[in-house]
Amino acid sequence: MALISSVPVEQRMGATVRSYWLDRVARHTQDSYAGVPFAKFPEDLRVYEHLLWADRPNVVIELGTLCGASALWFRDRLRVLSTYGLISEFRVITIDIDADRARPHLDRADPSWEADISLVAGDACDEGLPALISKLLPPAARCFVIEDSAHVYGTTLAALNGFARFVSPGGFIVIEDGCVDVESMRLEEGWPRGVLPAVSDWLAGPAGRSFVARRDFELYGITCHPGGFLQRRLQLDTV
Repeated sequence: MALISSVPVEQRMGATVRSYWLDRVARHTQDSYAGVPFAKFPEDLRVYEHLLWADRPNVVIELGTLCGASALWFRDRLRVLSTYGLISEFRVITIDIDADRARPHLDRADPSWEADISLVAGDACDEGLPALISKLLPPAARCFVIEDSAHVYGTTLAALNGFARFVSPGGFIVIEDGCVDVESMRLEEGWPRGVLPAVSDWLAGPAGRSFVARRDFELYGITCHPGGFLQRRLQLDTV
């Protein structure tokens, strides 16, 4: 709590960007959704709403469940798309090495969560995991993929290699928390590293050739995911 400023915003206008960032990180790590701990910036959630509305996926694949709040949040956003008649059958598939950690939170927030959320125990580095997930997809699935697991080079690269395949032309895979590789955004030396180098290497290789980093979707002046909004091209250049 010590990092969170109680000074009104108009009195903090002269603060450095770094101090503002520290204040925001402290706030979002103590946030919640549906009574479940939820650590995502509202600016990033607003971008997700724009992308979901534009792309109209009926499946969200999430790597990294933690307590399950983000699975609930994405499920509720898909419900909104369904209410507007933009999608029909929908599902969130959320994956974590310690999936059981989320179950009591989900049960408490919504006892019927399993109707449209699949909680899967798995490791993003497991080469067999994508085949398992493919069996859970509904017919004509259009997938929106979120990578929010270990935030290290090997895991990020494995997630891209394993799960970008589920993204349709024009669709998105978002690699979260590239902020760990930006020195001015790092909170402590103990933070992991390797997200942005993995994204850069993957985009430069043959597997990433069909994707482009959409820095223009970093709309609101602050994001935890710099360079992480990746969109599959509608078509590849033939030259």
